[in-house]
Parts: sequence; C-alpha cells; structure tokens
Amino acid sequence: MSAPRSGSTLLRSIMNAHPDIRAPHELHLGQIQVEMEDDFARNSIEALGLTADELRYLLWDRLLHWELARSGKQIIVEKTPGNLHHWEQLRECWPDARYIFLLRHPLHIYESLINNHPEFDPAILLLRLFYDVEPMREARENLTGITVRYEELTTDPSGVVEDICHHLEVPWDPNMLDYASSDQAYPPGVGDWGEKINSGRIHQARPAPRPEEIPDRLRPWCREWGYLV
Repeated sequence: MSAPRSGSTLLRSIMNAHPDIRAPHELHLGQIQVEMEDDFARNSIEALGLTADELRYLLWDRLLHWELARSGKQIIVEKTPGNLHHWEQLRECWPDARYIFLLRHPLHIYESLINNHPEFDPAILLLRLFYDVEPMREARENLTGITVRYEELTTDPSGVVEDICHHLEVPWDPNMLDYASSDQAYPPGVGDWGEKINSGRIHQARPAPRPEEIPDRLRPWCREWGYLV
C-alpha cells in the first residue's frame, strides 16, 4: 500500500529478487472488472451462489495465481498505488493477505509528482496527492501490516528488507539488494523505470526538508505520518 512516487517500484524490484517472492509490475486490479451483459448471465451466476463482486474476485485471484505459478515461486506481491482506493475489496478478496504500508515524506512525494508531470499545474498535483494519501489512514487503521519508510529503506536497506522478509515468513536473502538482474523495464503506467531505478542501485533519499520548507497544507500529513513533530 503506497501513494504514487513513494518508492514502490524500488521496493517491488527488491522483493522480486527474492527466490521465493514474485512481485510483478503494477496489475491495476481495481480497474479490472467483470461484466454480465444480460439477465441470463446474471441469473446463471446467482444460481451458483456468486455475487458480481465475488466473480470479479475469482478473476483477480486467478490472475495472481497464474502469474505466481508461471514464476515458480511461493509468494506473490501486488503493489499498484491505486490499491489504496480499493483496500476494502482487497481485504474481502484475500482475508489472509499481509500488508506493507510504504510511506515517504509528503513534500518529497509532491515534488516528485511535479518533476514527473510538468504538464500539470502544481495545484492540481497537490489535489491529486490529497486524493491518494487520504485513503492511507483508513487502510492503516483497518488492515494489519508493517510500515516501511522510503527514507529508511534507502539508508538501511539490509535492516528494512530483512524485517519485510520476517513479515512474509521467508528467509532473508542479501542478494535481494542487487535487484537489477531480476527485473526489466516497464512503460509508464505499469511501473516507474526512470534513471534511478534503471541503475539497479539503491540511492539514498534526499535529506528531510526543514519544517519551515513544508507548505501549510502538507503539515497535517507530515505530522500524521511521523515526519513533523
């Protein structure tokens, strides 16, 4: 679970380098729907005791099972940032799923959005940030998981990734940090593959901004996420 521009592609690539973990590109499950075109189809599915949502969950589950089976691994990870807006459906589909909440300083998320989308007005991107980070509160309050900070991931990758492995009940493998050989580039919208991620190295996060540099509208989120006292 993460907002965009939070380092989720880096974490996904590191996890995918584990011999037991398959972490594919973003799957955008929330945008994959099942449509029943007429009453015959609806009646048939209802006769099986399935709702439309349950039919969609079967498709989601089959998709992940197919990808996991062809990888030959044991655990699958799905990291699409948009999952924040579908956490209730994900919980209903997979009640035993384990969650990782990836946080990054909200100001750095905002600056990254601006750098990555110069075609948009910064004010619009600020609204986009609010739209993406607000569901994080509900997700963290209702789902059981561990919190990972991008800043800690980049300064102490061994310690952070070892904790993640413990959370997923797989052995820690130091080779995970050399993720370049286990992954490939993807186009925009499927995964971030800029210069940093393409280097195959973990780049340390920028220093935290001074309190006076944080815009007033971002201060509540900085406090809630532990970036501002």
